[in-house]
Amino acid sequence: MKELFEQIKSLNILVIGDVMLDRYIIGQVSRISPEAPVPILAVDQERSVAGGAANVALNLCALGASVETIGWFGKDQEGEELVKILESGKTNVDSQFRFSYAPTISKSRITASNQQICRVDREAYVKDYSPDLGVIGTHLTQKVKEADAVVISDYGKGFVTNELLKLVSKNAKFVSIDPKPSRLLEYAKPDLLTPNRLEALELAGLSRETREPFPKHDVVDQIFSRFAPKMLAITLGAEGMLLAQDGKIQTTIPTAAREVFDVSGAGDTVIASLTLALISGKSFALSAEFANLAAGVVVGKVGTATASPEEILKHL
Repeated sequence: MKELFEQIKSLNILVIGDVMLDRYIIGQVSRISPEAPVPILAVDQERSVAGGAANVALNLCALGASVETIGWFGKDQEGEELVKILESGKTNVDSQFRFSYAPTISKSRITASNQQICRVDREAYVKDYSPDLGVIGTHLTQKVKEADAVVISDYGKGFVTNELLKLVSKNAKFVSIDPKPSRLLEYAKPDLLTPNRLEALELAGLSRETREPFPKHDVVDQIFSRFAPKMLAITLGAEGMLLAQDGKIQTTIPTAAREVFDVSGAGDTVIASLTLALISGKSFALSAEFANLAAGVVVGKVGTATASPEEILKHL
């Protein structure tokens, strides 16, 4: 394991996708407002963290890789705050990928006694976040070619498009994709595809409303038929992680979580750690075990989080 962490230090990863600013407003409720039947929150603390593709980038950095993040960083207060969070985590953000005609996506979660009261989202329409490859395409292509791997983090907000996927697929050494099936994009032939249970059902063209046991053989057959990934890792929550390669199920590994406080961002941790282990030359099975350990650390924390080498070794 220590040898793997040494290898990771030499890797250069490019993250592309829907970056977000996650805000947490935390306090206590002891009375109801006299103005309306709503709780009054006495605020104890406020904090901001990286969300979406930005959290993937911080997970990669926490594990020791050199990382650059490309996404919709607005020229606004939220964009400045998100860039500072990433740069403090040693993640590079190129100033050429700052945009002025749509706001930085932000989500503010209002929480009392570990219970979320409401969430306030600030974002424009999906089409407003589509990158103009006629303007940034050449610069982006060069960065893709220089990276040891490209991680595509699609949260369905608009930055990931079919044109962008084609550019990356054509020029990258290794491509990992965390998909958002509702966008109906062409996630064709990635090296690694990492949907969760519901996303896997959608990718397979099956209903996500089913209460039946997870139809793993049908799901895997359909995903390989439609998207032909080299490797497929489906995160199944408490049931662990299903691994498939060359169209065939290999195994399902149990979760490594000891306590689960918050699953927010666990998928970000999985795609980050899996990608790093795979391009370091580890087998799919060993890479998945490593990702499982990292995710086990993260779900034991509240809010989107990362796992350090020291935490993973202690967890192991």
